[in-house]
Amino acid sequence: MKIGLLGGSFDPIHLGHLILAEEIKGKLSLDRVIFIPANITPHKQDKNFLPSSMRFKMVKWAISGNNSFLVSDLEIKRGGISYSIDTVKYFRQKYQQDELFFIVGSDAVAYLNDWRDIDEIYKIAKFVMAARPGYDFKDIDKRIIQVYINGLDISAFEIRERLKSNLSIRYLVPDKVRNFIIKKRLYAKEN
Repeated sequence: MKIGLLGGSFDPIHLGHLILAEEIKGKLSLDRVIFIPANITPHKQDKNFLPSSMRFKMVKWAISGNNSFLVSDLEIKRGGISYSIDTVKYFRQKYQQDELFFIVGSDAVAYLNDWRDIDEIYKIAKFVMAARPGYDFKDIDKRIIQVYINGLDISAFEIRERLKSNLSIRYLVPDKVRNFIIKKRLYAKEN
């Protein structure tokens, strides 16, 4: 089996994440993609994320209906800072006979040299970067598989900013996620 691993803060998960996963799944003929919400991401420790239970719930809702997508609470249960090497090792142990693909967005390329045990990750799983046409990545590590996707130019940061400004996020996140965010007044500007 070919399994994709897609981690991140997912604060909140949005349609760009889902399109990325679906595009990579199709282009690499993956059998499934496992979404792995981070407990605390190493490069964003100073950020105030929603509690992991809420982010996990939103990912679960966002992927419902797609039998090829799963969500794992591995990093949340482990607690502390979520390092990709620990996650990849766990899934390598769990899926010993399967082919693993560790998926990142093109924004991750800027700080790969800062990742803990990046060379070990390259050995354990195929490292896949989802890139949009027009991005120039001539100088990236040759061990990274570049897959060009049709993605949406949106970010979780942009969604949070829109919510702080009372702007609509309709069509940027799945409806169930949007309804939850609005009902709970998540990311709203603090008074």
